[in-house]
Amino acid sequence: MPIRVRLGVMLAERNVKSKDLAEFVGITEANLSLLKQGKVKGVRFETLERICSFLDCQPGDLLQYDNAEP
Repeated sequence: MPIRVRLGVMLAERNVKSKDLAEFVGITEANLSLLKQGKVKGVRFETLERICSFLDCQPGDLLQYDNAEP
């Protein structure tokens, strides 16, 4: 898939634990892990908004389009 999820990178840059983010957003750590790995088909805008709020970032900081990938 040409959309890459950079959530793991953002967590590392902000020195934030997945557990803390999952608790703030209101999702399980397992679902957050799937999101970090890019193994989800979609994400609710509400979830994306809460992630951005917690990490103080923009949605574009979390998602990257890679057109080199087939």
